Amino acid sequence: MTARLNILLLVVLVASGLYLVHTSYQSRRLFSELDRLQSEQRRLDTEHQRLLTERQAEATHLRVERVAREKLKMSSPTPAVTHYVTEAGAAPSTPPEGTAR
Repeated sequence: MTARLNILLLVVLVASGLYLVHTSYQSRRLFSELDRLQSEQRRLDTEHQRLLTERQAEATHLRVERVAREKLKMSSPTPAVTHYVTEAGAAPSTPPEGTAR
């Protein structure tokens, strides 16, 4: 009876040891993956901040105006190039006959 109990305890002890080794391995593997992902997160945060700064620099009024002038060939309107549009069929802006001016 004691021999069976000793064998059973030995089997339980070996199984417990194997389970401990397996959990330690999984723990180390998960910790390594966590560390790698945290490094990736820091890299992506840095990239995000750089892109935000770049976007702010690209959206300044002076840069937008420069791009509009150089690439799009736009310029500020002057009276010489202003075209006035009137409604078709609209009467001229003179008062009707017989009214006082």
